[in-house]
Amino acid sequence: PMPVLKLKKEIQKIDVGQVLKVIATDVGTKKDFPSWAERTGNEVLEMREEGDKIVWLIKRNK
Repeated sequence: PMPVLKLKKEIQKIDVGQVLKVIATDVGTKKDFPSWAERTGNEVLEMREEGDKIVWLIKRNK
């Protein structure tokens, strides 16, 4: 899925230990982002809905 590909690209731009903030509109990210984080060893710190947007905080662990 496109949101996961974008997440993968953007998280590589930050250092290990840093947190990436992602604002998504695709409800599929609710399933896809946690699965991706588990597979890759990264960590979802927060997921919250703000209107029609989903705000994610994802920590790069690897």
